Order: sequence, then C-alpha cells, then structure tokens
Amino acid sequence: MRKTKDLILRVLTWFSAGLTLFVLIFLIGHILIKGIPYLRPSLFALHYNSENVSLFPALVTTVMTVALSLTIAVPLGVFAAIYLVEYARRGNRLVKLVRVTAETLSGIPSIIYGLFGSLFFVIWLGWGLSLLAGSCTLAIMILPLVMRATEESLKAVPDSYREGAFGLGAGKLRTVLRIVLPAAAPGILAGVILAIGRIVGETAALIFTLGNTAIMTKGLFSSGRTLSLHMYALSGEGLYTGQAYATSVVLLVVVIGINALSGYITKKVVNKSNA
Repeated sequence: MRKTKDLILRVLTWFSAGLTLFVLIFLIGHILIKGIPYLRPSLFALHYNSENVSLFPALVTTVMTVALSLTIAVPLGVFAAIYLVEYARRGNRLVKLVRVTAETLSGIPSIIYGLFGSLFFVIWLGWGLSLLAGSCTLAIMILPLVMRATEESLKAVPDSYREGAFGLGAGKLRTVLRIVLPAAAPGILAGVILAIGRIVGETAALIFTLGNTAIMTKGLFSSGRTLSLHMYALSGEGLYTGQAYATSVVLLVVVIGINALSGYITKKVVNKSNA
C-alpha cells in the first residue's frame, strides 16, 4: 500500500513538473515565433511615432521605474525586516500587526493600488501623472514582498552565527550588518527578483499614476509608459499586434537579463561573505 502511494505521488510530481515546463516552453516559444519577425531597427528609434511605434522610450521608462521603485522599497523593506527579526521582542503586538498588515497588502489587487496612488500621489500631492507617482505606487506594492522575503531569510540564518559574533565582541548592529545580512543575501535578492518581475509586468496601477504617453520620460514629474503599458496599448489598438509581440520579446529579454545580473550579484555577495 505504501509503495503504491509513493508511486502515485512520484507520478503526480513528475507530471506537475513536466506540465509546468511544457507551459513555460510553449509561452516562450509562442512569444519568440510571433515577435522575432517584427524586431526591426525602427522599433528602437529614439522617438515614437505612428509609423515606427518605437519601444525605446518605453524601455528607458521601464528601467527608470524599476530603479526608482527598488530604491524606495528595498531599504524600507530590509530595515523593517531587520527590526522585526533582530530587535523587536518576541510576542510583540506591533510585530504581529506589521506582519498581518504586510500579508493583507500582498493580497490587494493592483488596481486598488492604482486608485490609491491616483488619489494620493497624483491628486492630493499634486504630482500629476508622473514617473515619481508611478514609482511610489509600485514601491508600496512590492514593499510587503521584499519585507517578507527578507524576514524569512534572516530567520533562516543559524543562531550560531550571531552567537559566534557576540562571543568575539561584536555589537548587535555590527553582527547584523556584517554577519547576518550577508548570509541572508541570497534570499533577499530572490525577493528583489520577484519584485522586479511584478514591476515590469504591472499595467493597471501605472495607468492611473504614470500615464500612458509614448514620449521619452524627461524627469521625475514627466509622464510616460513602460514596456508592459506599451504592449497593452499596441495590442489594444489592433493595428500593431506584431509589434506588441516584438515588445514582449524585448520585455522577456530584459527580465532574463535582470535575473541573470541578480544571480551574478548574489554569487559575488555569497563568495565575499564566505571569504
């Protein structure tokens, strides 16, 4: 009976893994087949018009949005997690409240974040449809993700690391910054990678905060569109379906490149901490 159950579980596991791999390969292959024929130099023109439907302004805006959102969210999320794990007393009501709030924020639909960003950043603060308003909205969206990933990574660090540092005379802050945080870096960067994926794929929240203009973003208070918004706009018009697929190819390459860079940074951090 036990062997039968083990066999069934093994078959289900292999089937699930194979199905996931098949879906991934199918999606990537479909995007590449549909999009590569439309990858032309005109798509990377400096300025957008109705003839070249250039994605270059959207690419620049995407990079700027990712950088600004991470600059806001990552320090806040990491230091909040450090406080919850390393400094707050166990059983503290504030800690429970923060964790419940983070879990609640993780489940809120992105359109709600967009409405909040529109009311608070765009209208109340008077920033208008701008890069800053969109980035701040995205930073709020990914903050719970970064914080929870950092918190779990810090908890996974063995207490012997802390005890060894204390035994050598290191203070609390030095132990956290020089011993615990580097050891937890791979998990933290994994959370950052997931956050980047959510940023580059977001459309609903940015329509209400960043806008959807195809021009090059000129500053923090200038409107624009990301690659996902550019792809949404092209596919919605129905006239540039091929160019929309080409944009998805570029977006796929950007995400893979960011993930590869994050993995490289993770290895460097781990090797440096082990040394």
